[in-house]
Amino acid sequence: MLRALPALLLALCLACDSTSDDPTPGGEACERFSFPLSAVTASNHVSSCGSTACGNAENPPNSGMHCPTWLPCQSYTTEQPRCSWLHNLEHGHAVFLYNCPEGCADEVAKLEAAQARAAQGSNGVRRALVAPDAQLPQRFAAMLWRRTYLMDSVDPDAIACLLALQDQDAPEPGLLCAP
Repeated sequence: MLRALPALLLALCLACDSTSDDPTPGGEACERFSFPLSAVTASNHVSSCGSTACGNAENPPNSGMHCPTWLPCQSYTTEQPRCSWLHNLEHGHAVFLYNCPEGCADEVAKLEAAQARAAQGSNGVRRALVAPDAQLPQRFAAMLWRRTYLMDSVDPDAIACLLALQDQDAPEPGLLCAP
């Protein structure tokens, strides 16, 4: 038994390798989704949240320069500055966006359900926010730092698989979020 212990410990350590770039966490159920990493860009603070220098030139931006303030983790009914929620992403928070000028209450409810499954901070607050964004190229986006999943309708399975990557690539992972 004691001879097998080192091999067992090694196997456990290899199974828990957190440096993996595997975009399919959660086993076979997540293999059908792809959450590729965007290129690394500068991620310094800009002087103002209204700065046009925010983001990494993707739509929606999922990393890059951002303002020095972040948003409380809640569900918003009005558009929030991209420069602010980029800071949330840097902290390892999830951001769920929607673009439904005609309304989509049922789909937003699915995003809010996903928000309720995001990683929880030590203050008990789920580290995710939901907000409208009129600039989205599709109706919905689920985002982590350097990862974006765009959808025409909310896919709870895809979001659950994306949330398995929460904090993995964020420069300041695991930081609390105010309610």
